[in-house]
Amino acid sequence: MARPYNFSAGPAALPEEVLRQAAEEMLDWHGSGMSVMEMSHRGKEFTQIATQAEADLRELLAVPANYKILFMQGGAIAENAIIPLNLLGDKQTADYVVTGSWSAKSFKEAKKYCTPHLAAGALTGPWLAVPPEPTFSFSADPAYLFLCSNETIDGVEFHALPKAPAQVPVVADMSSNILSRPIDVAQYGLIFGGAQKNIGPAGLTFVIVRDDLLDRASPLCPSAFEYKTVAANGSMYNTPPTYGIYIAGLVFQWLKRQGGLAEIERRNIAKAELLYGYLDATAFYQTRVEKPFRSRMNVPFFLKDESLNDAFLAAAKDAGLLQLKGHKSVGGMRASIYNAMPLAGVQALVAFMKEFERTHG
Repeated sequence: MARPYNFSAGPAALPEEVLRQAAEEMLDWHGSGMSVMEMSHRGKEFTQIATQAEADLRELLAVPANYKILFMQGGAIAENAIIPLNLLGDKQTADYVVTGSWSAKSFKEAKKYCTPHLAAGALTGPWLAVPPEPTFSFSADPAYLFLCSNETIDGVEFHALPKAPAQVPVVADMSSNILSRPIDVAQYGLIFGGAQKNIGPAGLTFVIVRDDLLDRASPLCPSAFEYKTVAANGSMYNTPPTYGIYIAGLVFQWLKRQGGLAEIERRNIAKAELLYGYLDATAFYQTRVEKPFRSRMNVPFFLKDESLNDAFLAAAKDAGLLQLKGHKSVGGMRASIYNAMPLAGVQALVAFMKEFERTHG
């Protein structure tokens, strides 16, 4: 029996090839006699795993040598506090662009540590677009400019990076579109995110931070969350999420076998165009995000007659299409079509939606 297609926003589907490899190695990793979950994080076996994972991520993203890659814990929500604790230095203000639910949470959390300035966007939704760049209003001396490159809940994505004031580092939450396309890491001061969408299981957080930003931490920042300390200890200051790093490493190797990020982007564009193309061609379903800012990863949509929502979800599950219910704050439906979702999965979804429209329209 074929596996269902899982459209969960996160924790999300992993490549089947990766899952099978992990299953084969579960009891005995490479003749070590141990599962990765049983290894010392300081032993030679896990050191090899972590070193290779970091090297592969650096290769995939072409991370410059003057950036550290950190494997941490706490998810993107914890980073909303960890970032100001590390990057404010002697400044009291940071600029935030709010384009959806997650960047609104980031702004709210920052209030505990500084005076966040709303450079663009709105603190309440609905969020349907990235604000035009001429409307951005920066503060006089911000420590950094924060944005969420892809809003998982609202389906709004930056397809171009806004220009920040000179010498102001851009900080980006890339939880849900990291590794979905090539990016120029050198345009950012810091990139971070939870791994559970395009990288691996929940519990692992990645941080990519420029070296010159490592000396700004507040004395109140906990040692385990101080980037300089974590970097100096090779992400081993405390016990890291070892199994999450292992799975992430398998995903990085899978991405390289697929042809890297240029090929992955090509596939992601094809999937998104197929789904949005159908949504634009029918009145039975609606998608509300403005076209230039539609996410390639997370596609919220709504049935025109929302009394059919439960019937749609039940029929989709019977058809092997899982976790299509939209976030509770937005409602409707949401199809998350991350790297691990094959084109065949989106084709199956569109075919199902057409048939449901035929029988219920």
